[in-house]
Amino acid sequence: MTAGFWSGKRVFLTGHTGFKGSWLSLWLHHLGAIVIGYALPPTTRPAMFDVAGLRGVVQHHEGDIADLDALRGCMAAARPDIVMHLAAQALVRESYRSPVDTVRTNVMGTMNVLEAARGVDSVRVALVVTSDKCYENREWIWPYREHEALGGHDPYSASKACAEIITACWRASFLASAGVHVVSARAGNVIGGGDWSADRIVPDALKAWQSGDRLQVRYPGAIRPWQHVLEPLSGYMRLVEHAYQGEAVTEGWNFGPNDEDVLTVGNLLERMAALWGPGAEWRSQDGQHPHEAGLLRLDSTKARTRLGWRPRFGIDEALAKTVAWHQAWLGGHDMQAFSLAQIHDYETSKHS
Repeated sequence: MTAGFWSGKRVFLTGHTGFKGSWLSLWLHHLGAIVIGYALPPTTRPAMFDVAGLRGVVQHHEGDIADLDALRGCMAAARPDIVMHLAAQALVRESYRSPVDTVRTNVMGTMNVLEAARGVDSVRVALVVTSDKCYENREWIWPYREHEALGGHDPYSASKACAEIITACWRASFLASAGVHVVSARAGNVIGGGDWSADRIVPDALKAWQSGDRLQVRYPGAIRPWQHVLEPLSGYMRLVEHAYQGEAVTEGWNFGPNDEDVLTVGNLLERMAALWGPGAEWRSQDGQHPHEAGLLRLDSTKARTRLGWRPRFGIDEALAKTVAWHQAWLGGHDMQAFSLAQIHDYETSKHS
Protein backbone atom coordinates (compact mmCIF):
# COMPACT_ATOMS: atom_id res chain seq x y z
CA MET A 1 0.00 0.00 0.00
CA THR A 2 1.12 3.56 -0.73
CA ALA A 3 2.17 5.44 2.39
CA GLY A 4 -0.46 8.00 3.35
CA PHE A 5 -2.95 7.15 0.59
CA TRP A 6 -5.71 5.95 2.91
CA SER A 7 -5.35 8.66 5.53
CA GLY A 8 -8.63 10.59 5.69
CA LYS A 9 -10.25 8.66 2.83
CA ARG A 10 -13.93 7.89 3.43
CA VAL A 11 -14.53 4.20 2.65
CA PHE A 12 -18.02 2.71 2.43
CA LEU A 13 -17.49 -0.98 3.17
CA THR A 14 -20.26 -3.54 2.75
CA GLY A 15 -19.89 -6.78 4.65
CA HIS A 16 -17.75 -5.23 7.39
CA THR A 17 -19.15 -7.65 9.99
CA GLY A 18 -17.90 -10.72 8.12
CA PHE A 19 -14.53 -12.45 8.36
CA LYS A 20 -12.75 -10.65 5.51
CA GLY A 21 -14.67 -7.43 6.12
CA SER A 22 -13.61 -7.34 9.77
CA TRP A 23 -9.93 -7.72 8.92
CA LEU A 24 -10.26 -5.07 6.19
CA SER A 25 -12.05 -2.68 8.56
CA LEU A 26 -9.26 -2.96 11.09
CA TRP A 27 -6.52 -2.56 8.50
CA LEU A 28 -8.15 0.46 6.84
CA HIS A 29 -8.64 2.12 10.24
CA HIS A 30 -5.00 1.38 11.05
CA LEU A 31 -4.03 3.18 7.80
CA GLY A 32 -6.08 6.25 8.75
CA ALA A 33 -9.23 5.70 6.70
CA ILE A 34 -12.71 6.62 7.91
CA VAL A 35 -14.64 3.36 7.52
CA ILE A 36 -18.43 3.43 7.17
CA GLY A 37 -19.69 -0.13 7.40
CA TYR A 38 -23.01 -1.45 6.06
CA ALA A 39 -23.92 -5.07 6.69
CA LEU A 40 -26.17 -7.52 8.45
CA PRO A 41 -25.23 -8.37 12.05
CA PRO A 42 -22.45 -10.97 12.38
CA THR A 43 -23.75 -14.37 11.32
CA THR A 44 -21.55 -16.42 13.66
CA ARG A 45 -21.09 -16.57 17.41
CA PRO A 46 -18.33 -15.78 18.18
CA ALA A 47 -17.39 -13.42 15.35
CA MET A 48 -14.20 -11.57 14.46
CA PHE A 49 -16.18 -8.30 14.43
CA ASP A 50 -17.09 -8.71 18.09
CA VAL A 51 -13.99 -10.49 19.38
CA ALA A 52 -11.67 -7.81 17.95
CA GLY A 53 -13.82 -4.93 19.22
CA LEU A 54 -14.53 -3.46 15.81
CA ARG A 55 -17.65 -1.53 16.79
CA GLY A 56 -15.26 1.11 18.06
CA VAL A 57 -13.26 1.10 14.84
CA VAL A 58 -15.94 1.62 12.17
CA GLN A 59 -19.12 3.64 11.79
CA HIS A 60 -21.41 0.64 12.09
CA HIS A 61 -24.69 0.51 10.15
CA GLU A 62 -26.82 -2.62 10.03
CA GLY A 63 -28.72 -3.19 6.81
CA ASP A 64 -29.34 -5.59 3.95
CA ILE A 65 -27.76 -4.88 0.55
CA ALA A 66 -30.97 -6.27 -0.94
CA ASP A 67 -32.76 -3.18 0.46
CA LEU A 68 -31.89 -0.61 -2.19
CA ASP A 69 -33.61 2.34 -0.51
CA ALA A 70 -31.85 1.80 2.82
CA LEU A 71 -28.52 1.26 1.08
CA ARG A 72 -28.93 4.40 -1.00
CA GLY A 73 -29.77 6.47 2.05
CA CYS A 74 -26.81 5.21 4.05
CA MET A 75 -24.32 5.69 1.22
CA ALA A 76 -25.64 9.16 0.37
CA ALA A 77 -25.25 10.24 4.00
CA ALA A 78 -21.73 8.76 4.18
CA ARG A 79 -20.50 10.53 1.01
CA PRO A 80 -17.59 8.12 0.53
CA ASP A 81 -14.60 8.51 -1.73
CA ILE A 82 -14.35 4.75 -2.17
CA VAL A 83 -16.88 1.90 -2.10
CA MET A 84 -15.60 -1.60 -1.29
CA HIS A 85 -18.26 -4.28 -1.70
CA LEU A 86 -17.58 -7.49 0.25
CA ALA A 87 -21.07 -8.37 1.51
CA ALA A 88 -22.18 -11.78 0.21
CA GLN A 89 -23.59 -15.19 0.91
CA ALA A 90 -20.19 -16.83 0.71
CA LEU A 91 -20.74 -20.57 1.25
CA VAL A 92 -21.20 -23.21 -1.44
CA ARG A 93 -23.20 -25.66 0.70
CA GLU A 94 -25.47 -22.89 1.99
CA SER A 95 -26.21 -21.95 -1.64
CA TYR A 96 -27.68 -25.43 -2.16
CA ARG A 97 -29.89 -24.96 0.90
CA SER A 98 -30.90 -21.37 0.03
CA PRO A 99 -30.37 -20.80 -3.70
CA VAL A 100 -32.87 -17.95 -4.08
CA ASP A 101 -31.46 -15.99 -1.15
CA THR A 102 -27.94 -16.60 -2.46
CA VAL A 103 -28.79 -15.14 -5.86
CA ARG A 104 -30.76 -12.28 -4.28
CA THR A 105 -27.78 -11.31 -2.12
CA ASN A 106 -24.92 -11.91 -4.50
CA VAL A 107 -26.46 -10.73 -7.77
CA MET A 108 -29.18 -8.20 -6.90
CA GLY A 109 -27.17 -7.02 -3.89
CA THR A 110 -24.18 -6.26 -6.10
CA MET A 111 -26.39 -4.38 -8.53
CA ASN A 112 -27.85 -2.38 -5.63
CA VAL A 113 -24.39 -1.37 -4.36
CA LEU A 114 -23.38 -0.16 -7.80
CA GLU A 115 -26.69 1.60 -8.30
CA ALA A 116 -26.34 3.34 -4.93
CA ALA A 117 -22.80 4.41 -5.84
CA ARG A 118 -24.14 5.85 -9.10
CA GLY A 119 -26.21 8.31 -7.10
CA VAL A 120 -23.38 9.67 -4.92
CA ASP A 121 -21.13 12.16 -6.69
CA SER A 122 -18.31 11.85 -4.15
CA VAL A 123 -17.51 8.26 -5.17
CA ARG A 124 -14.31 7.89 -7.20
CA VAL A 125 -13.74 4.11 -7.05
CA ALA A 126 -16.01 1.10 -6.57
CA LEU A 127 -14.47 -2.31 -5.88
CA VAL A 128 -16.60 -5.46 -6.18
CA VAL A 129 -15.18 -8.63 -4.62
CA THR A 130 -16.41 -11.87 -6.14
CA SER A 131 -14.60 -15.23 -5.97
CA ASP A 132 -12.26 -17.64 -7.72
CA LYS A 133 -15.38 -19.77 -8.19
CA CYS A 134 -16.80 -17.28 -10.71
CA TYR A 135 -14.91 -19.13 -13.44
CA GLU A 136 -16.48 -21.99 -15.38
CA ASN A 137 -14.57 -24.79 -13.69
CA ARG A 138 -13.38 -27.36 -16.23
CA GLU A 139 -11.29 -29.27 -13.65
CA TRP A 140 -8.19 -28.68 -15.75
CA ILE A 141 -4.62 -28.40 -14.47
CA TRP A 142 -4.05 -24.85 -15.67
CA PRO A 143 -4.80 -21.85 -13.45
CA TYR A 144 -7.61 -19.55 -14.55
CA ARG A 145 -6.78 -16.16 -16.02
CA GLU A 146 -9.07 -13.15 -15.95
CA HIS A 147 -10.31 -13.60 -19.53
CA GLU A 148 -11.48 -17.20 -18.98
CA ALA A 149 -15.18 -18.04 -19.32
CA LEU A 150 -17.42 -17.32 -16.34
CA GLY A 151 -19.88 -19.89 -15.04
CA GLY A 152 -20.87 -22.03 -12.09
CA HIS A 153 -22.18 -25.52 -11.32
CA ASP A 154 -23.53 -24.63 -7.87
CA PRO A 155 -25.75 -21.60 -7.05
CA TYR A 156 -22.93 -19.82 -5.20
CA SER A 157 -20.47 -20.04 -8.09
CA ALA A 158 -23.13 -19.07 -10.62
CA SER A 159 -24.12 -16.07 -8.51
CA LYS A 160 -20.54 -14.86 -8.42
CA ALA A 161 -20.23 -15.20 -12.19
CA CYS A 162 -23.43 -13.16 -12.51
CA ALA A 163 -22.03 -10.54 -10.13
CA GLU A 164 -19.03 -10.13 -12.44
CA ILE A 165 -21.32 -9.64 -15.44
CA ILE A 166 -23.47 -7.10 -13.57
CA THR A 167 -20.33 -5.23 -12.49
CA ALA A 168 -19.05 -5.02 -16.06
CA CYS A 169 -22.48 -3.88 -17.25
CA TRP A 170 -22.87 -1.08 -14.68
CA ARG A 171 -19.31 0.05 -15.37
CA ALA A 172 -19.90 0.31 -19.12
CA SER A 173 -23.48 1.59 -19.02
CA PHE A 174 -23.42 4.11 -16.16
CA LEU A 175 -20.40 4.48 -13.91
CA ALA A 176 -17.51 5.04 -16.33
CA SER A 177 -19.25 8.05 -17.84
CA ALA A 178 -19.90 9.37 -14.32
CA GLY A 179 -16.19 9.28 -13.52
CA VAL A 180 -16.37 6.25 -11.20
CA HIS A 181 -13.58 3.70 -11.69
CA VAL A 182 -15.10 0.23 -11.21
CA VAL A 183 -12.90 -2.80 -10.56
CA SER A 184 -13.57 -6.39 -9.51
CA ALA A 185 -11.38 -8.83 -7.62
CA ARG A 186 -11.25 -12.62 -7.31
CA ALA A 187 -9.31 -14.39 -4.55
CA GLY A 188 -8.62 -17.96 -3.53
CA ASN A 189 -9.63 -19.84 -0.36
CA VAL A 190 -8.80 -17.43 2.44
CA ILE A 191 -7.77 -18.59 5.90
CA GLY A 192 -6.88 -16.70 9.05
CA GLY A 193 -7.81 -16.07 12.62
CA GLY A 194 -11.36 -15.05 13.45
CA ASP A 195 -13.23 -17.19 10.93
CA TRP A 196 -16.00 -19.22 12.53
CA SER A 197 -18.01 -19.81 9.35
CA ALA A 198 -19.74 -23.17 8.92
CA ASP A 199 -18.64 -25.62 6.23
CA ARG A 200 -15.14 -24.19 5.87
CA ILE A 201 -12.32 -26.62 6.43
CA VAL A 202 -10.02 -24.50 8.62
CA PRO A 203 -12.72 -23.19 10.99
CA ASP A 204 -14.24 -26.69 11.15
CA ALA A 205 -10.85 -28.14 12.08
CA LEU A 206 -10.19 -25.55 14.79
CA LYS A 207 -13.64 -26.04 16.30
CA ALA A 208 -13.24 -29.82 16.32
CA TRP A 209 -9.74 -29.85 17.78
CA GLN A 210 -10.42 -27.35 20.55
CA SER A 211 -13.29 -29.66 21.62
CA GLY A 212 -11.15 -32.78 21.38
CA ASP A 213 -13.13 -34.16 18.43
CA ARG A 214 -11.91 -35.82 15.24
CA LEU A 215 -12.65 -33.73 12.16
CA GLN A 216 -14.78 -35.32 9.42
CA VAL A 217 -13.58 -34.27 5.94
CA ARG A 218 -15.76 -34.46 2.81
CA TYR A 219 -13.18 -34.02 0.03
CA PRO A 220 -9.58 -34.54 1.31
CA GLY A 221 -8.30 -34.78 -2.27
CA ALA A 222 -9.78 -31.45 -3.43
CA ILE A 223 -7.12 -28.95 -4.53
CA ARG A 224 -7.52 -25.31 -3.53
CA PRO A 225 -5.51 -22.04 -3.77
CA TRP A 226 -5.01 -21.39 -0.02
CA GLN A 227 -3.94 -17.94 1.16
CA HIS A 228 -3.95 -15.89 4.34
CA VAL A 229 -6.78 -13.36 4.48
CA LEU A 230 -4.36 -10.42 4.45
CA GLU A 231 -3.08 -11.44 1.00
CA PRO A 232 -6.18 -10.64 -1.06
CA LEU A 233 -7.01 -7.65 1.16
CA SER A 234 -3.64 -6.14 0.30
CA GLY A 235 -4.44 -6.76 -3.36
CA TYR A 236 -7.83 -5.10 -3.07
CA MET A 237 -6.30 -2.01 -1.50
CA ARG A 238 -3.50 -1.82 -4.03
CA LEU A 239 -6.03 -2.13 -6.87
CA VAL A 240 -8.17 0.65 -5.43
CA GLU A 241 -5.12 2.92 -5.15
CA HIS A 242 -4.28 2.41 -8.83
CA ALA A 243 -7.90 2.98 -9.85
CA TYR A 244 -8.16 6.13 -7.74
CA GLN A 245 -5.20 7.58 -9.63
CA GLY A 246 -7.12 7.05 -12.87
CA GLU A 247 -4.94 4.24 -14.20
CA ALA A 248 -6.32 1.82 -16.80
CA VAL A 249 -7.25 -0.95 -14.34
CA THR A 250 -11.06 -0.94 -14.59
CA GLU A 251 -11.48 -4.68 -15.14
CA GLY A 252 -11.35 -7.97 -13.22
CA TRP A 253 -8.26 -9.07 -11.25
CA ASN A 254 -7.03 -12.30 -9.67
CA PHE A 255 -5.24 -12.27 -6.32
CA GLY A 256 -4.18 -15.85 -5.70
CA PRO A 257 -1.31 -17.59 -3.90
CA ASN A 258 1.97 -18.88 -5.26
CA ASP A 259 1.83 -22.22 -7.07
CA GLU A 260 3.48 -24.07 -4.17
CA ASP A 261 0.62 -22.99 -1.88
CA VAL A 262 -2.02 -24.76 -3.98
CA LEU A 263 -2.57 -27.91 -1.89
CA THR A 264 -5.04 -30.70 -1.33
CA VAL A 265 -7.32 -30.41 1.69
CA GLY A 266 -5.59 -33.41 3.22
CA ASN A 267 -2.13 -31.88 2.84
CA LEU A 268 -3.34 -28.64 4.38
CA LEU A 269 -4.78 -30.51 7.38
CA GLU A 270 -1.58 -32.48 7.96
CA ARG A 271 0.41 -29.23 8.16
CA MET A 272 -2.20 -27.58 10.34
CA ALA A 273 -2.42 -30.56 12.71
CA ALA A 274 1.34 -30.42 13.28
CA LEU A 275 1.00 -26.78 14.33
CA TRP A 276 -1.96 -27.45 16.63
CA GLY A 277 -0.34 -30.31 18.52
CA PRO A 278 -1.74 -33.43 20.23
CA GLY A 279 -5.36 -34.31 19.53
CA ALA A 280 -5.50 -32.80 16.03
CA GLU A 281 -7.01 -35.72 14.13
CA TRP A 282 -9.18 -36.04 11.03
CA ARG A 283 -10.59 -38.67 8.71
CA SER A 284 -12.44 -38.83 5.40
CA GLN A 285 -16.22 -38.71 5.69
CA ASP A 286 -18.09 -41.37 3.72
CA GLY A 287 -21.37 -40.74 1.89
CA GLN A 288 -22.80 -38.52 -0.83
CA HIS A 289 -22.13 -34.79 -0.71
CA PRO A 290 -23.20 -31.85 -2.91
CA HIS A 291 -20.93 -31.13 -5.87
CA GLU A 292 -17.90 -28.96 -5.16
CA ALA A 293 -14.94 -28.13 -7.38
CA GLY A 294 -12.16 -30.71 -7.29
CA LEU A 295 -9.35 -28.65 -8.83
CA LEU A 296 -9.22 -24.86 -8.86
CA ARG A 297 -6.25 -22.52 -9.27
CA LEU A 298 -5.83 -18.83 -10.08
CA ASP A 299 -3.26 -17.13 -12.33
CA SER A 300 -2.29 -13.79 -10.77
CA THR A 301 0.32 -12.83 -13.36
CA LYS A 302 -1.59 -9.70 -14.29
CA ALA A 303 -1.66 -8.37 -10.72
CA ARG A 304 2.02 -9.17 -10.25
CA THR A 305 3.02 -7.52 -13.53
CA ARG A 306 0.77 -4.46 -13.63
CA LEU A 307 0.12 -3.73 -9.96
CA GLY A 308 3.37 -4.99 -8.45
CA TRP A 309 1.39 -7.18 -6.04
CA ARG A 310 2.99 -10.33 -4.60
CA PRO A 311 1.97 -12.77 -1.87
CA ARG A 312 3.95 -12.29 1.33
CA PHE A 313 2.94 -15.27 3.50
CA GLY A 314 3.61 -18.80 2.25
CA ILE A 315 1.12 -21.49 3.28
CA ASP A 316 3.11 -22.59 6.34
CA GLU A 317 3.28 -19.05 7.71
CA ALA A 318 -0.40 -18.51 6.86
CA LEU A 319 -1.34 -21.62 8.84
CA ALA A 320 0.96 -20.67 11.71
CA LYS A 321 -0.66 -17.22 11.92
CA THR A 322 -4.13 -18.80 11.83
CA VAL A 323 -3.45 -21.33 14.58
CA ALA A 324 -1.62 -18.74 16.72
CA TRP A 325 -4.59 -16.33 16.45
CA HIS A 326 -7.08 -19.01 17.49
CA GLN A 327 -4.97 -20.18 20.40
CA ALA A 328 -4.46 -16.58 21.53
CA TRP A 329 -8.23 -16.11 21.52
CA LEU A 330 -8.66 -19.28 23.57
CA GLY A 331 -6.06 -17.86 25.95
CA GLY A 332 -8.01 -14.61 26.51
CA HIS A 333 -5.69 -12.19 24.71
CA ASP A 334 -6.66 -8.73 23.45
CA MET A 335 -7.59 -9.81 19.92
CA GLN A 336 -7.67 -6.35 18.38
CA ALA A 337 -4.07 -5.81 19.47
CA PHE A 338 -3.12 -9.34 18.41
CA SER A 339 -4.72 -8.81 14.98
CA LEU A 340 -2.94 -5.48 14.53
CA ALA A 341 0.34 -7.20 15.36
CA GLN A 342 -0.30 -9.74 12.61
CA ILE A 343 -1.11 -6.91 10.19
CA HIS A 344 2.19 -5.27 11.15
CA ASP A 345 4.01 -8.58 10.55
CA TYR A 346 2.45 -8.73 7.10
CA GLU A 347 3.30 -5.13 6.24
CA THR A 348 6.95 -5.60 7.21
CA SER A 349 7.45 -9.08 5.70
CA LYS A 350 9.15 -9.75 2.40
CA HIS A 351 7.51 -11.43 -0.56
CA SER A 352 7.19 -15.20 -0.20
